[in-house]
Amino acid sequence: MKTIAFLLHSNFEQAEYEDVNNQLKDKGYKTVLITTNKEKEVQAMNQDVDKGDTFTADIFASEANVDDYDALVLPGGTVNADTIRGNEEAHKIINAINDAGKTLAAICHAPWALINTGIAKGKTLTAYQSLQTDLENAGANFVDKTVQVDGNLITSRNPDDIDNFVEAIDKALS
Repeated sequence: MKTIAFLLHSNFEQAEYEDVNNQLKDKGYKTVLITTNKEKEVQAMNQDVDKGDTFTADIFASEANVDDYDALVLPGGTVNADTIRGNEEAHKIINAINDAGKTLAAICHAPWALINTGIAKGKTLTAYQSLQTDLENAGANFVDKTVQVDGNLITSRNPDDIDNFVEAIDKALS
């Protein structure tokens, strides 16, 4: 059974974690929730402004071993994504997954982390529309598509694209 890790901080977009996680589990994948937060309880948000549910992470980022995972998913949410993009522990995990050629999937604001890790340069990516200039300034080619696959990278724009995002992750791991 393949294992997919989700990496987030807190104040993430609930659907981009919960719906993606549930769909991947329904397809037979094992999932693990990793957090950079100081506590294992993490807060989800709905449209960045309304508090959603809380979830309990399985492990802290400092404990994560990327050899245990076949793929890494980065949910969005503006505050979450901005925190992850500046977090060194998160960068280590993201870079290790990418360097190993494993599937790295980011949705909505999460592609910001691909800028700070240096992964975005030279890649064709999609993301939440407001990230277009940031991604282009980092040397990426931005496209407005529900899902964009470039090598091991899978990116999507927003919660409306979750079904296509999950399908692309499943295809990459099949």
